[in-house]
Amino acid sequence: MSDLDRQIEQLKRCEPLKESEVKALCLKALEILVEESNVQRVDAPVTICGDIHGQFYDVKELFKVGGDCPKTNYLFLGDFVDRGFYSVETFLLLLALKVRYPDRITLIRGNHESRQITQVYGFYDECLRKYGSVNVWRYCTDIFDYLSLSALIENKIFGVHGGLSPSMTTLDQIRAIDRKQEVPHDGAMCDLLWSDPDDAVDGWGMSPRGAGYLFGATIVSQFNHANNVDYICRAHQLVMEGYKWMFNEQIVTVWSAPNYCYRCGNVAAILELDENLNRKFRVFHAAPQEARGAPAKRPAPDYFL
Repeated sequence: MSDLDRQIEQLKRCEPLKESEVKALCLKALEILVEESNVQRVDAPVTICGDIHGQFYDVKELFKVGGDCPKTNYLFLGDFVDRGFYSVETFLLLLALKVRYPDRITLIRGNHESRQITQVYGFYDECLRKYGSVNVWRYCTDIFDYLSLSALIENKIFGVHGGLSPSMTTLDQIRAIDRKQEVPHDGAMCDLLWSDPDDAVDGWGMSPRGAGYLFGATIVSQFNHANNVDYICRAHQLVMEGYKWMFNEQIVTVWSAPNYCYRCGNVAAILELDENLNRKFRVFHAAPQEARGAPAKRPAPDYFL
């Protein structure tokens, strides 16, 4: 059994790696991610997952429902860390799978894959608590800078964490962004990770999140038409039913953290696409209590759910 396979098995038991192993894993991941595009090509069949936020035992549930990687080809739409108790193990498991099966798992960046955000919402503190230093947090946040900003499935479905940007109308404009940096406070890269669709606006609106924009149906249909895509698949917003279509099936939100923050009571979903892009949503519940380790601390407060 290779070191990497051993590490994957260890992470699947929710046992963190040694600091030196994390450093080596991140260096290997870097070599793979640096070659990927801002709009990373993904082949179908593929299973699309939304936010998971360090809820390790619910990610295990997700793999139970969707199948193990590499048998199932996965696209994760970001927000791997923060809020849950096991951001370290969750992110490192996905990263180890990426290094082991680079063509079977695609990881794109969410707004929580950021130095600034993780210092507020839990990942920084978790790394410090589990390792006694911030080195592991540094290795991981350096990797965040190399994650793709979006994905394109069979040239037909656009996958992104948040949404669209007024400063960008084409995929080629997204391809031209220099992504290897901390998420800026504004501009196209920020908007892709922070924006939300909204029924109440038609064009662009101010986002209550303080970053990104709200955008309406017209914006979505213009973008889809200009880029010849069927629809947009995104995450970023808690949906109680696990997924939600908007604007005449031109955009769908997929949410994959059940009972978010261990108290929201929502179900989660993943979206399975077959080789012909036929869709099947699989809805699942939080892992049962007996399947969970004892949480290391109380849930984080409510800000910004």
